[in-house]
Amino acid sequence: MLVKSILKSKDITDVVTIGPEATIEAAAQLLSDRGIGTVVVSADQATPLGILSERDIVRQLAKTGSVCLGHKVEDYMTRELVTCVQDTNVEEALTKMTEGRFRHMPVVEDGVLIGIISLGDVVKAQLTEVAMEKSALEGMIMGH
Repeated sequence: MLVKSILKSKDITDVVTIGPEATIEAAAQLLSDRGIGTVVVSADQATPLGILSERDIVRQLAKTGSVCLGHKVEDYMTRELVTCVQDTNVEEALTKMTEGRFRHMPVVEDGVLIGIISLGDVVKAQLTEVAMEKSALEGMIMGH
């Protein structure tokens, strides 16, 4: 199964982004308002510059206290983005996410952000594929 199958099955097609100059407080509010755990950082809503998660914010709050809320997103975002393309195999994406210990991966084509997948999306896709294979094998065994 490919990443493009996951993107097609997701209800939300647009990726939530925030500018690098926005404050951490604005990012936290955006995450809360949208009910999401991660936001892609982009100056133009198309080119990913980094990613910021709830965990990043919580860690910074623990280190510096509420003063960090006035700082810029670019100060705390993860800059070394691990991305994939639509034709990436889901197993490869899962391996990258597991080994990198992150839960969200931007999908980029020709340098343009086209989607984002989560660890939950990948696991759900794999479970669906296993269920279909099981059903097909049962059908073969039963002679259907």
